[in-house]
This record gives sequence, structure tokens and C-alpha cells, in this order.
Amino acid sequence: MSLQLRMYALIGALFAIVYMTIVMMGTALGVYDFYFYLLISVGLMWLQFMMGPKIIEWTMQLRYITRAENPKLYGMVEDLAKRGNLPMPKVCVSSSHVPNAFAFGRSIGDGRVCVTQALMNLLDDDELRAVLGHELAHIKNRDMVTITLLSVVPMILYRLAWHLMWSGGGRRSDRNGSNTAMAGLVAFFFYFLTSLLVMYGSRIREYFADKGSVELGNKPAALASALYKLVYGSARLSETAELKQVEGMKAFFLNDPSKALHEIRELKAVDTDRSGTIDSNELFRLRNKRLNLSAGEKLMELLSTHPNMLKRIKQLSELNA
Repeated sequence: MSLQLRMYALIGALFAIVYMTIVMMGTALGVYDFYFYLLISVGLMWLQFMMGPKIIEWTMQLRYITRAENPKLYGMVEDLAKRGNLPMPKVCVSSSHVPNAFAFGRSIGDGRVCVTQALMNLLDDDELRAVLGHELAHIKNRDMVTITLLSVVPMILYRLAWHLMWSGGGRRSDRNGSNTAMAGLVAFFFYFLTSLLVMYGSRIREYFADKGSVELGNKPAALASALYKLVYGSARLSETAELKQVEGMKAFFLNDPSKALHEIRELKAVDTDRSGTIDSNELFRLRNKRLNLSAGEKLMELLSTHPNMLKRIKQLSELNA
């Protein structure tokens, strides 16, 4: 309920900022063509929404599979979909060497779950099932639609800021031009602020999906262990061309591969027996510990689409029976 309230508050804050910006700019400067930029932004969002699945397929070199091709993977997704009362999503595999998974599609009925071959080579069955549960929770929560809709807010403000700073000032008197440029800076500030809020919304959705995986019958320790292995696998690929090739996809991924080197150092303290996994006992001990993140770690999280991994696994420990 706390996460849900925060999400509602976030959506309200984002659209309140847009409304306030419209009123402020319109009153002070007589910006009458705002709705033109609104139309462009909504149009681009719609285009992105419609073409998004095809772009993801091209980027990740996906191959859709049938039950006969991979009965274990297909069966896991099918069983989890039944548990979640969801239509059976399409199942696909990427040949990428980056261990990860993601969900995409335009709606619940168009849901698609993808895992990389590297992920299947890295995880055991319980961990893989927990990861698939996380991705199905994204579909069930309509996260693809939510984040797409939220993302249009900073897009609108960016276009308004650009118009005010570079287009409007040259056609006005010096005084009005100066005011217009200043208003453009204010709009750009709100663009930056709403971008941070959208990233915050993305982080909330990750917590929701983690919880959703547990609600589908997966053990918190299995998901925590899978996340740990994903971080480790990504850290080994740091600075490789393979990792850079999927940089634009990281908002969809289960974790942010670009932060793996930093995160692996934090998570080693959780893996107390150095087994390369996180078990229920280690997760239970983490529940009773207080996390003290540095200012740098808090800033890194603020500018990320994914939660701090140690905080995320700590959250899973709260769900650990």
C-alpha cells in the first residue's frame, strides 16, 4: 500500500508540475502554441509506444520460442501466468552475452517475456523462475504503459523549454526576449525535476515487481540470489562492447548492468559464506541490519532507473518468511 500511495502521489505531482508550468508560462509570456508542442510530444510517445516492441526485437536480436523448443522455460512462464491470472505471454530468447531478462509489449494481452541465453546459463531453476515472476509482475502491473505515459511529461517540458530559450526570444523585444529566456530556464529546471521523478517511478515499479514475484510463489532468497548473480555476471563484462551494445536497453532490464562493478562490492558483504549465492539465512541476517548509504551512493540511485541493489535485496529480506 505504501508503494501504491507513492506511485499515485508521483503521478499527481508530475501532472501538477505540467499544469503549473502551462499556467505560469501562459500568464507571464502569452505562450499560445504550447498545445502544438504537446501534440508533437504525444505523437512521438504514441510512435514510440507502437514501434517499441519491434525496436526491442531488433536491438536484442530476439527469437520467439515454442514449448517444443524449450519446454522448461516455456512451462515456467505458462505456470506463472496461470498463477497470476494472465494471458500467456510470448516467450523469447536473446543471444546476448549479458545475463538479464525483461518484459515488453503494448498491453497485458501483448505481453512478452525475454531472457538472454547468458541468464539461463547462470541461474538455477528456482532463481530463473523468480526472475520470470518479476517480469510477469511487470506485465500484470502494466508497467510498460505506466512508464511510457509518465515519460511524456519531461518530454513536453523539454520541448517547451527549447522553444522558449531558442525560438521565442529572437522574435521579441530585448526585455521580453530576456523574460522568455528566463522562463525557458525555469521550464528546463522542471524538465530536469520531472525526469528525476520519472526515474523514481521506475524504481518504485521494480520494488512492485519484486514483491509480485514473491506473490506468485517464488522465494525472496531465490530472487535475491538471482539479482546477485546478475550483478556478478554483468561486472565480468564491464567495459566490453557487448555491454555497451545494450546500454539503451537497461531501463527495461532486471538490473542496471552499468552499475555492476560498484554493486558487486556492496553485495559481497551479504554473501557471508562466499558461495556465490544468497540463501534464506543470509537474507534473514540482512533484515536485521541497518543500511548506511553514502552521499555518493544516494546520488547514484537518484539518477538511476533502478533501486540501489543493496536496498532492493534488503527489501526482499522483509518478505523473507
